[in-house]
Amino acid sequence: MDYLSLNKSAWDKRTKIHVKSAFYDVDAFKKGKCSLNPVELEQVGDVEGKTLLHLQCHFGQDTLSWARLGADVTGVDLSADAIAEANLLKQSLGLRATFIEGDVVRFGAENRQQFDIVFTSYGVLSWLPDLAGWAATISAALKHGGEFHLVEFHPFNELLSGYSYFSTGEPDIEEEGTYTENCDGATSTTVTWSHSISDVLSALIGAGLSVESFTEYPYSPYNCFEGLDFVPGQGYQMLHKGNQVPLLYAIKARKTA
Repeated sequence: MDYLSLNKSAWDKRTKIHVKSAFYDVDAFKKGKCSLNPVELEQVGDVEGKTLLHLQCHFGQDTLSWARLGADVTGVDLSADAIAEANLLKQSLGLRATFIEGDVVRFGAENRQQFDIVFTSYGVLSWLPDLAGWAATISAALKHGGEFHLVEFHPFNELLSGYSYFSTGEPDIEEEGTYTENCDGATSTTVTWSHSISDVLSALIGAGLSVESFTEYPYSPYNCFEGLDFVPGQGYQMLHKGNQVPLLYAIKARKTA
């Protein structure tokens, strides 16, 4: 099964929908709205003058938000259409950024540049069958002392949605649309994998990174799952038998070797 081609095709289709959605609100972004959320802004901190690699960057809003904050940015994404839209967006805003089409592991095998920061966020890990290769890409792309930052949806929510929490080695192959409000009902074949949090941490440690912090959050900035309720000043939460479900987690790791 050529999962890369299937997922690339799905994300090419999604990109055409996403750039026109209220969810991504490109018009507001062009007028100066930052697409980054408080969780990642607080964790990553000041990026002025730093080199930053954004893996699985979609069509570049978060990448360009980091550029607006002073970083020298490079974004990587599997979708050719997403990279094309990212380049159009940077040109329309007059921002400096490099966008590269490619999957994470292949990019890692070809990349020779090292960065102060590697960043990735929100719905990225399920598209990867091999976290060891992903972590190796991150480690190789970091300078000595460089930081890796991940903000990701918590797999506990996936468990409540009927997916395995633990890796089974087998992918979930589905026909599905997309998560923005303007989804036209069209579906694409997608191929995803489950990864427990211990899988993620073990992959990073195995690649030689030192985990400095791990934080779980009961709120999501995005209303992109069923059963979420809005809490003013916090975001969206999910309750299970009256208790909050963890919706996000964040990891900071450093290259020390």
